Amino acid sequence: MLFMVIERFHNNDVAPVGDRFRTSGRMLPEGVTYQASWLDHAGSQCFQLVDAPSVELMSAWISRWNDLADFELIPVLTSAEFWEARRT
Repeated sequence: MLFMVIERFHNNDVAPVGDRFRTSGRMLPEGVTYQASWLDHAGSQCFQLVDAPSVELMSAWISRWNDLADFELIPVLTSAEFWEARRT
């Protein structure tokens, strides 16, 4: 499953997230694949595209970061997948 992850940093403070990332990396569970990410200009939120076989694995990853940010998970399809599914 492909997920758009919206990560909102506590107190709009990206610094603790950056510190943990530099020391520990993404801390993704096995089977979860990071695709890409973007940050807003203020550095208060991050938008990530992540591939995972289940929501449970995404929850395991989020639990490693939820002391620093709030997360919103949105299951998404590529445009090609969406339109292919509409044909059937």
